Amino acid sequence: MEAYFDNSATTRCYPEVAEIVVKTMTEDFGNPSAMHLKGVEAEKYVREAAQTLAKILKVNEKEIIFTSGGTESNNLALFGGADANKRSGNHIITTSVEHAAVGQPVERLEQMGYEVTIVPVDHRGVVQLDALEKALRPDTILVSTMYVNNEVGAVMPVEEIAKLVHEKSPKALYHVDAIQAFGKYRIYPKKAGIDMLSVSSHKIHGPKGVGFLYINEKARIQPQILGGGQQAGMRSGTDNVPGIAGLGVAAKMVYTDFDEKIEHMYQLKERLAEGFLKLPDVRLNGMEIREGAPQILSASFLGVRSEVLLHTLEEKGIYVSAGSACSSHKRKAAGTLSAMGMEAAQRESTLRFSFSEENTFEEVDYALEVIGQVLPMLRRYSRH
Repeated sequence: MEAYFDNSATTRCYPEVAEIVVKTMTEDFGNPSAMHLKGVEAEKYVREAAQTLAKILKVNEKEIIFTSGGTESNNLALFGGADANKRSGNHIITTSVEHAAVGQPVERLEQMGYEVTIVPVDHRGVVQLDALEKALRPDTILVSTMYVNNEVGAVMPVEEIAKLVHEKSPKALYHVDAIQAFGKYRIYPKKAGIDMLSVSSHKIHGPKGVGFLYINEKARIQPQILGGGQQAGMRSGTDNVPGIAGLGVAAKMVYTDFDEKIEHMYQLKERLAEGFLKLPDVRLNGMEIREGAPQILSASFLGVRSEVLLHTLEEKGIYVSAGSACSSHKRKAAGTLSAMGMEAAQRESTLRFSFSEENTFEEVDYALEVIGQVLPMLRRYSRH
């Protein structure tokens, strides 16, 4: 049996997504900037995807900017937002648990002369609102937080954060990295007070290499990729029509029968968590099961290094993660777990199990059976 529990790293494309990707690569393959019929056909796919996403978010079509994925979306929001608003101030705020696609751009901005404040989180991985409130200043121009933490599934109170930001720092833009949240929550940026929102396609059963950034039409953002002037000059470069078309289909499908899909993931998560708690020396990390994101469960298997357990499970056809996939080849103690105050022994024995609508209870039961069998053996081995 095979059980894929690494859906926060990437998901399998819906068959319908694969079909439209192939169609736009082999039949409707025109350049959407071209004026002839082939170009018009290609442009229609881009426009339809933008309309689909705008409808889901309840925003305007022109506020959707397609990118190469979540990392570029975050970079455009951070560098573009800071650059366009530097005359209003010099202060940027983020949290101690951000993905590297936010953390490293913020480090670069600090090197460029911006003042940066890193706000701490509590033991669950949730941003401390009192610390954020104290950090906000009149010269704060940009605040960036994730919506769902990619390592432990902690959910940030984005609406409360937005309210604080706009009350305390009216010149600031609020950017949300929603890469693990889109498709798992109904998100309405205008209602929530979010100025920019990053999304990645391959987390929602879409193609890799494509995503988008929602930018409120009132927000000032400086383009970072210049050239042909596509997307109203905000992001030049020939549109990735197959990726964008696939993203549009995936987004529409992931929000179809949405409540049932989310409930299914929560039930999978609960079943796995209950099984883990019956095993000796296993700790669950983050928020309570139903408070955290539906698709992520973080667990520490004390006495066994995470990489050892990961590869043991892999041999049995069970695929999980020992941290963020984007940085897995540079493995180090997880930043989120450290920021939560977790001791080294627990951090180094932590695995992430992440679900999609495609996972089954049989897969969960199989994983529990295998883990129950291998844990005692691995612990005995690690003591020698």
